Amino acid sequence: MDLFALLDTSGTLAPLLAAEEGAGGGGLTINLFWVLVTAANFIMFAALAWYFGFRGLTAALEARRARIEQGLKDADAARLERERAADEKQALLTEARRQANEIVARAQKLADESREREVAETRAEIERLREQAAADIQAEKQRALAEIRGEVADLALRAAGKVVGETMDQPRERRLVEEFLTEVGSDGRSRG
Repeated sequence: MDLFALLDTSGTLAPLLAAEEGAGGGGLTINLFWVLVTAANFIMFAALAWYFGFRGLTAALEARRARIEQGLKDADAARLERERAADEKQALLTEARRQANEIVARAQKLADESREREVAETRAEIERLREQAAADIQAEKQRALAEIRGEVADLALRAAGKVVGETMDQPRERRLVEEFLTEVGSDGRSRG
């Protein structure tokens, strides 16, 4: 009782405590009616709280759990997709490098073939020019020899005319000089 008296500062419990002491009850009594009413109130409060509060909370928690699970599935799918994309990227890079190497090898081969073809063409052109130059030289040599023969023939005819003291006619002189030069030319070639 002293404990209740200390806690009751407003004085509302004092008359109740006095009535209880007067009843001669001497202790704490349990009233079954109030226990059942309190239990019914608690059950009704819990049902209403569950119906209005926890049921929505349960649905929200279930929806959140479903979103989290879906998020985890999406994250796994995204990770797998990213890994697949990385593999595809690596495969594409490998293929691109292989194709680039093939292109470089083909270009190098074409360059080598082109260079060899140009070298062969240049050599053929040089050989053709050398042969043409040799032919030109031979023709020029023949022309120079013919010119020299003509001059030698003229000199020989003048010298012979001075030695003989008379002039020879033109066709006969030419024929004699040319026969002489042909004999001298064939003797010089047979010795050389």
